[in-house]
Amino acid sequence: MPTTTNHPRQGERDVYLFREGTHARLYDLLGCHLGEQEGGGARFAVWAPNAASVSVVGDWNGWSGGADPLAPSPDGSGIWHGHAPDAAKGDAYKYRIRSHHGNYTVDKADPVAFCAEPPPATASRVCDLAYAWGDAQWMATRGQRNALDAPQSIYEVHLGSWRRQDGHFLGYREMAHQLAAYVNEMGFTHVELMPVTEHPFYGSWGYQTTGYFAPTSRFGSPQDFMYLVDHLHQQGIGVLLDWVPSHFPTDEHGLGFFDGTHLYEHADPRQGFHPEWNSSIFNYGRPEVRSFLVSSGLFWLDKYHLDGLRVDAVASMLYLDYARNHGEWVPNRHGGRENLEAIDFLQTLNRAVYRAHPDTVTVAEESTAWPRVSRPTDMDGLGFGEKWNMGWMHDVLAYMKEEPVHRKYHHHKLTFSLMYAFHENFVLPLSHDEVVHGKGSLLNKMPGDSWQQFANLRALYGFMWAHPGKKLLFMGGEFGQRREWTHDGELEWWVCEQEGHGGLQRLVAQLNRVYRGAPALHQVDFSSAGFEWVAADDADTSVFAFLRKAGDGSPPLLVVSNMTPVPRTNYLLGVPLGGHWQEVINTDATEFGGSGWGNFGGVDAAPVRAHGRRQSVCLTLPPLSTLILEHVAR
Repeated sequence: MPTTTNHPRQGERDVYLFREGTHARLYDLLGCHLGEQEGGGARFAVWAPNAASVSVVGDWNGWSGGADPLAPSPDGSGIWHGHAPDAAKGDAYKYRIRSHHGNYTVDKADPVAFCAEPPPATASRVCDLAYAWGDAQWMATRGQRNALDAPQSIYEVHLGSWRRQDGHFLGYREMAHQLAAYVNEMGFTHVELMPVTEHPFYGSWGYQTTGYFAPTSRFGSPQDFMYLVDHLHQQGIGVLLDWVPSHFPTDEHGLGFFDGTHLYEHADPRQGFHPEWNSSIFNYGRPEVRSFLVSSGLFWLDKYHLDGLRVDAVASMLYLDYARNHGEWVPNRHGGRENLEAIDFLQTLNRAVYRAHPDTVTVAEESTAWPRVSRPTDMDGLGFGEKWNMGWMHDVLAYMKEEPVHRKYHHHKLTFSLMYAFHENFVLPLSHDEVVHGKGSLLNKMPGDSWQQFANLRALYGFMWAHPGKKLLFMGGEFGQRREWTHDGELEWWVCEQEGHGGLQRLVAQLNRVYRGAPALHQVDFSSAGFEWVAADDADTSVFAFLRKAGDGSPPLLVVSNMTPVPRTNYLLGVPLGGHWQEVINTDATEFGGSGWGNFGGVDAAPVRAHGRRQSVCLTLPPLSTLILEHVAR
C-alpha cells in the first residue's frame, strides 16, 4: 500500500498560487517523481477534484486498481497524492479515476508526465530529467542573441520529416549533429521546432497535444531531446518551440472529461469545443487550468533550456466567435466577442516567462489586427516579445503569384506592409502553413517557366531578408522543393544537385551571412528610424527601392527589387551618400542560378539630384531580382 501522508512539497503557498492561477511550476508539485522517499519508488500527485477515488496502475503492480491508491489532500485543492514503493524508472503507468458523477471509471495518462510510451500506446512512463548540460556559454550570452536588435533568421523544422534514415525517423541525438551542421552551413540563427510535445496522432504534426510536459518518445527519451537542444546551443544555434495552449484532442487517455467532469475544458460546447479542429478548448477562466498551462510553458524553458515559445493559434484564443456562426458562441460579460479569460491567461503567461527568463522570447502566431500583441502588459498589451506578420505574408505571396505583366496593378501589396510595419515587433513568416493542404510549394506559387519561377523566388527572398522584421522560413523553402510538404517521408534533398535548387540554396546562405553581418538589416527592425523609401510608387516598372539604416551610425544599405523579367538599365536612384556603392547581394548572379545581369560589383554615386537627394546612382536592374548595395568609404 502507498504512503498517503501529506504531500511533502504541497504547502499553503502552492495551494494558494494553484487556485489563483499563477503557479508557474506545477511540475514540481504534480506528476511522478522518482527517489524522493526512503525505500525508492516514486511519488505521484494528480489534480482530480471530482474523483471518488484515484489509484496509480502500472507495470509494477500488474495494472491493479487496488494496489496503489492515492489519497485526497485535506486542503481541498483537489490534488490526490501518494507513494508507490515498487514503481521503477521506465515503468508505464496511468491514473485510474472513479468519478463521483455516475458510473464513470477511466484510465488517464498523467497530465504532468515527463515521458510517455511511444504511440500508438498511450500510457505515461516513470522517468527522471537528470542531464549534464554543456551549454553554459550559450546560456550566459543568449540574451544578446534573442534581443530585438539582434539578427534572427529562423529555420522552421518538423523533426519527423526533415531527414530520415532508410525511411525511418532519426532520433533526437542523430538529428542533433545533422541539423546543427546544416543550420550553420546555411547561416540561420535559430531553429523553430514544430510541436514536440507528445501527441497521439503523428499526422497532427504535434498540434493535437496530450503530453504538455513530455517530448514525444517517437524520437527518443527526454535526455535525448535535451542532447538535441544542448548540441544546437553548443554550435551557436537558438531553439524555439512551437507550443499549443489553444486546444487539445479528445482522446480518452488525455485531458478531456478528466475526472468525470469537464475539468480542463468548458462544459458548454459553444465555449469548450473547437469546430475547426474537432478538439477541446481550455477553460482559461479556471485558475487551476491557467496554472497548468503557464507551468507547461515555463517547463520547457526551465528544464530543456529552450530559448523561446512560439504560441500557436493565438487568434483562436482571443475571439469567442472564432470559426463559429451566429448563435454558436457565448458573448463575454460585456456582450462582446473578446475572450477576456484568454487575454488574462496570455498576459499571465508572458509575465511569468519574462520574469523567470528575461533572455528568452515569446512569439505570437496571431492572424488579425489585435492591438499591442507584442507590447508589455503594463501598456495594456498581451506581453509577447514578437508577432508573426501574417498580413505581410498574405500580401507578398498574393503579389508574387501574379504574372509580372499584371503586377503594376498590385503594387500596393508590397508597399502596404510599411504602413503598419512598426506597430508590432514583427517576424516575417513563410511557414509550413503556406506549403500544405493543396497550397503548393513556394516555388510552384511563382509564375512563369522554371527559370522565371526560381528567379521570382530569389527576388522574393532578397526582398524579405531586407524588409524590416525578423525572418522565418520553413524547411525545404531554402532550396525550392517543388513538392508540397508532407509529413510522411523526408524533404527532396536530391534536388539540391540541380542548378536552380542548388543556386537558391546558396543564395539563402549568402542572404543569412549578409543579414547577420550588416547592422542596417537587423538593428532597427521595429522603428521607422530603420527604414526609408527611395522609390515606392514606380508601379509601371514594378520597381521598389528603399534604404535600411542601422542604429550604430554605420552606413545604410540600398535595396532595389525589379519584379518584372525586363532588365532595366540606367535606372536612377537618389542615395544619401556619395562614393562607391557595392553589390553585396544580387539575386540574379550566376552562382545563384541567375542570368548574370548586374553592375560589375558596384557603382559610384554622382552629384545628380534624384528622389530629393543630392547624390544618385545609375543602376542596371537585373530581371526578376533584388539588389542590396552597401556604401563603401573611399
